[in-house]
Parts: sequence; structure tokens; C-alpha cells
Amino acid sequence: MTHVFKTEGRIMAERLVGKVALITGGASGQGRVAALRFAQEGAKVVLSDVLEEGGRQTQHMVQENGGDAFFVPADVSSEVGAREMVEAALRQYRTLHILYNNAGIVGPGIDAAVTELSVDAWDRILNVNLRGIFLCAKYGIPPLIQAGGGSVINTASVAGLIGSPNAGHAYHASKGGVISLTRAMAVSYASHNVRVNAICPGTLETPMTVELLRDPARRQQVMAQHPLGRLGTSEDVVNLAVYLAADESSWVTGSIFTVDGGRTAA
Repeated sequence: MTHVFKTEGRIMAERLVGKVALITGGASGQGRVAALRFAQEGAKVVLSDVLEEGGRQTQHMVQENGGDAFFVPADVSSEVGAREMVEAALRQYRTLHILYNNAGIVGPGIDAAVTELSVDAWDRILNVNLRGIFLCAKYGIPPLIQAGGGSVINTASVAGLIGSPNAGHAYHASKGGVISLTRAMAVSYASHNVRVNAICPGTLETPMTVELLRDPARRQQVMAQHPLGRLGTSEDVVNLAVYLAADESSWVTGSIFTVDGGRTAA
């Protein structure tokens, strides 16, 4: 239920009151912004990451802003890690309504075209970006079903929809797999009132893209691929994620949303 109240002359809505959200990759970038925003919208937030210092910083940031957050160090590509992460969330808050599969890696320096790509790099990227979503869903969806339904939000990429000279082939493959897995899970769990959707961002300015965007000429090249004339921000993506997590999107499942400044339309 959305709680609406008035403060300082403004109408405010906490769209996620009463919900518990598990957000992976919460140590920085989009995951940190999501944790702060979901808490602002009234959710209790469990955030996880392999980077403990950054994860605990995000937890403190949420708490300093009056939110309720709990950090769990976890590697989503590990079955034990994914299972224990969900178990820790349930011990802390006893239920789960939102699973935001945000953890992922890009591959500057390790990813490449298939003829130059090492098997180790392929495995590393697929293990985090695709296997990680499988494992988090494997252990995260049952609590959503027990709660009477919920929302799974998967972070994919426009690289899963179109080719790009700026992303290696393992990354493309992993995000294409996320899109197909999203659709399959949406159909399988709809009868349990579990909705599954994916967000495909264009190029965002986040800590993961610092190296990609460091060179001014490369930055201009990437910006030119987006008709709106700018790179995206984590807030651009999280605005949509809040909608997908909230009850107002109760008839939305199996959808693949592009948040890309027009890139896939060009």
C-alpha cells in the first residue's frame, strides 16, 4: 500500500512502506542509490556486495538518513553465498517482498571479442552477471511466494539487445541471458503473484564505467550513441526500479525496459 502524507506544503508518497527489499551490488553506484531511494520510499533494505567496506558505508548512509538497512557480505556467484544472503535477510526481517538483482561486472581489460577472449574471463563475467541472478532467484523467490507475491527486478543492459563496440562479447552474452531468464521466470512464477522484469540501461556514469569514460574522445563517442545527448545516471534507472517494486506496477511482468537515452531507438 502506498502511504501518502503532507509535509511542508508538499504531498509525499512512500511507495514501498511495509516491504522488505534485497538489493545486490549495494556497495556503490546504482546499488547504493537504490538502497537509499528504496529506504526513502519506506522499504526495509537488505543490501549485499563482495566489497564489505563500501557495503557498510551504504548501510550507514541509509541509517543516517533515517532508513532501516542491513548489510550482508556475499558473492552472488557462489551458491553458498547466495543462499546465506537470503537466509540472513530472513533472519533480520522475517520476510521478503522485493529482489533487486543489481550485482554485475563489466570487463575493461578482461572482456573482448570471442577470438581474443579468455575462457577465464568468460567464466568470471557469466558467473557474476548471469549465474548470480539464477542463484539469487533460486533462493530469493521462495520467500516472495511465502509473502504472497513480490517483485524481482533484474539489471540487464542494452548490450543484451544490440551489438556494441564498447562492450565485450562475454558481457553481451551475459546480459542477453538475463533478458531471456527474466521472461522465463515471469511466466513460471506469475501464478504465485511474483512479477519478474528487467531493466536495460544504456551507458551510465558509475564507478564501473570510470575507465571506459576516462578518455575524452571515447567519452564523446559513447555520448553520441545516445540521442538525448547525455550519459545516464543511477537515478535514471532507480526511478524505474521503484515503480517496478511498488504495487502500482502490479500488472507488469515479463517486460524488458530500456532506460538508454534513446540508444536502442536510433
